[in-house]
Amino acid sequence: MAAQEELDGEDTMLAFFGSELVRLRKAKGVGQAELARATHTSQALVSKIENAERVPSKDFALDSDRFFGTDGHLRRLWPLVIKYAYPSWFRPYVDLEKAATIIRSYETLIIPGLLQTRAYARATLSVGRSNDIETLLDVRMERQTILDRPVPPELWVILEEGALRRNMGDSAVMREQLQRLIDATKAPSTVVQVIPTEAGCHAGIGGPFHALTFEKGNPVVYADSFLQGQLLVGPEDVRAASRTYDLLLGAALPIQASVDLIARVMKEHT
Repeated sequence: MAAQEELDGEDTMLAFFGSELVRLRKAKGVGQAELARATHTSQALVSKIENAERVPSKDFALDSDRFFGTDGHLRRLWPLVIKYAYPSWFRPYVDLEKAATIIRSYETLIIPGLLQTRAYARATLSVGRSNDIETLLDVRMERQTILDRPVPPELWVILEEGALRRNMGDSAVMREQLQRLIDATKAPSTVVQVIPTEAGCHAGIGGPFHALTFEKGNPVVYADSFLQGQLLVGPEDVRAASRTYDLLLGAALPIQASVDLIARVMKEHT
């Protein structure tokens, strides 16, 4: 990475954020140590952010705006920057997810990211022993903002009952997460259905996947796997995913029965 004086913001949004930070800091006439104190971080971290070697957290952007008096400038840049916190192979999916009008998800082990609470997400990310969990949490929560749009995407989630019963964190974390699922179903655009354990073997044996439909353009399928997910765009793959999802709907409990099951599992954590 070039020295910070050479960053012109043209390479990536991450570099642009770093160059803006340098510009604002020099205009204020302060050093990295002073900025670090104002943002509750370290001088080493400030240096890495300025040199586009580290993705800033949302709190860092907010604290920097307050310190520089920039009226939310860095906070508005932050959503464009955080995509670099994702693995390179996952970034295309995040962009497609933002553009989707219909999202159909099937999960086997955990609650899907779009419906996770921050505490539950922290528990899921902690098992990977990441050195930057807070940034990963920020970007996961930012993904969920698509559900807060005036016209959100239609979200249909099918979960295995085991995902509800797998403890991620303590009982308080699970109660909050299960309540989040129930609350999500109150939105007209969101449906959650559960496949009970007694359903036995069914069409989802191939593993979790997410099917995205767009107002313009062909639908795509994202399939999870061990090392990294895979985007499938072939018509035969899309048809196979659509058929599998229809079969999963047949194995799942009706909508209200699914909500009732979630509520029963939540009570087990009281």
